[in-house]
Amino acid sequence: MSSEGERKGQPRKPNFELSAEDLRSVVAFTSAAAEVVLPHFEMRCPEDGRPRQALTAALAFVHGAPRSRAQRVSAPAAHRAGREAASEIAFHAAMAAGDAAASAYLHPLADPVQVKHILRAPAHAVRVIELTDSPDRDVDLSPLLERFASYATSQLRDVLRRYPRISATSSRTTEKSSLNNDRTNPINRSIYELDARLRNGPTAATEQR
Repeated sequence: MSSEGERKGQPRKPNFELSAEDLRSVVAFTSAAAEVVLPHFEMRCPEDGRPRQALTAALAFVHGAPRSRAQRVSAPAAHRAGREAASEIAFHAAMAAGDAAASAYLHPLADPVQVKHILRAPAHAVRVIELTDSPDRDVDLSPLLERFASYATSQLRDVLRRYPRISATSSRTTEKSSLNNDRTNPINRSIYELDARLRNGPTAATEQR
């Protein structure tokens, strides 16, 4: 249930702090996943540069540029490119790039929706490779999930642990968004699996000991 402040359109108060370096660790993680699969979009839609622009904007932030209109504008543009693509592989590759740029604006709210902003880009990347390698059958996704989970730094894991866990139930629920179609269902599954994997492992504090 929404709070009274939310019903009146007032912004929610942050539940914790996110530093610029915290956000850069998130965008570095999402960008690494998107960068792997973006060529699959570009091979199928060579004249559409919107996902590449989103990834470029995301990487600019990772490398020290401030957050700007570049990420805000390029993220939805990349998502539109994905929805307009005829290929499901291209759809997921473009979504990963758009989600990488959008993750620069992750909010410090104790809300599972924010976890999806961290994990959706690699989940789309997993789907791209799954469709590319084995389009007609179900496969064991564990190696792919481990591959993309390996891009996470200890700082990224620390950031993720500030948010509530994604439940298996919510991960299987169709999202109420413009992406509400059958193609998103495997994404929720991978988000749940990635969330579970990334919450285990070293933290920044233990690595410094």
